[in-house]
Amino acid sequence: METFSTSRYFAILSFFILYLQTLTAYPYSSFSFKNFGKESNFESELALYGDAKVANDSLSVQITGSSISGAGRVMYKIPIKLGVGEPKQMLSFSTYFSFSLSPKNGDGLAFVMVPFGFPLNVFDGGSFGMLRETKMRVLGVEFDTSMDVKYGDVNGNHVGLDVDSFVSAKVSNVSPLNLVLNSGEKLQAWIDYEVGSRRFEVRLNKLGELRPVDPLLSYPIDLSRMWKEDEVFVGLSSSSGNSSQKCNVYSWSFKLRQVPHWMHSQPLDPKAFVDKTKAATLDKRSDCVLRVLAALIFGTGCGALGASVVLYMWTVFGKRRPVVPEENVVHPEVEYKKFNVVVDEAIEDGKQ
Repeated sequence: METFSTSRYFAILSFFILYLQTLTAYPYSSFSFKNFGKESNFESELALYGDAKVANDSLSVQITGSSISGAGRVMYKIPIKLGVGEPKQMLSFSTYFSFSLSPKNGDGLAFVMVPFGFPLNVFDGGSFGMLRETKMRVLGVEFDTSMDVKYGDVNGNHVGLDVDSFVSAKVSNVSPLNLVLNSGEKLQAWIDYEVGSRRFEVRLNKLGELRPVDPLLSYPIDLSRMWKEDEVFVGLSSSSGNSSQKCNVYSWSFKLRQVPHWMHSQPLDPKAFVDKTKAATLDKRSDCVLRVLAALIFGTGCGALGASVVLYMWTVFGKRRPVVPEENVVHPEVEYKKFNVVVDEAIEDGKQ
């Protein structure tokens, strides 16, 4: 019992030390701003570019205003390393933000990840305030309120994942959720990247509602192949296009998550899982049938053997009689004699 307790306490201490090392190694691995008022002191960690400014309510950031063809960005000042340690270990991350888009057909809003060296203060009229062309690898999650056929947009109310191009690698229609991106209503978005499954997921709902269980958009991607050991910047970018669409951000948080190496796994192939499940089911059924047949054969054999034993025992013991030599047979003391009976004729006739 003492050994078990010591081992348990040692394990707890080891995890605690590992947790402290993680905090020390990545002091800027996360940030959270519930609003952008003066008390939040967000300017110490976030930078505003282009038309982005603190809104009149002093609690939100207005990335694009009432001007046509406006563009702006909110970027986290500190570059992030998605891979740490030796050997290199990738990190998962999660980000959350609440926003609103006015009822205009602008570009909308995008969560962006750009490599170190990207010109954060340069705007050239590209969608979502991004550059039209760049040799740098860029990833973005667009909340698009305009439909552009050349980019493969399904409608003017969709979410897309852009990888090195404004042509989305994956697009999901928002309308089935009974949500309209440019309704002016406050919405909230959750974006997660899991290293274990190498999967990017996006969720969306009205502000104040619960986080959906099922993602609106899910896409397999290995970010380690995009940037390798390069540092990246994360931010929110928007452009109003040929409209005067307003884009406001009310809160934003970002968190890196270091997952132990032993918890990493390769992404699952659903088809392979289904095939294996079917094969396992067939094997179980075949095994079950064989077991039933074996049980029947065994039971029949046992029954036949038991019946044979019973018959044999009955033959041996059931018909046994006392057997003695012929000379020892005891005859009963009974003597037989012959008597002649004479009947009187008078008596026979009933006369005396």
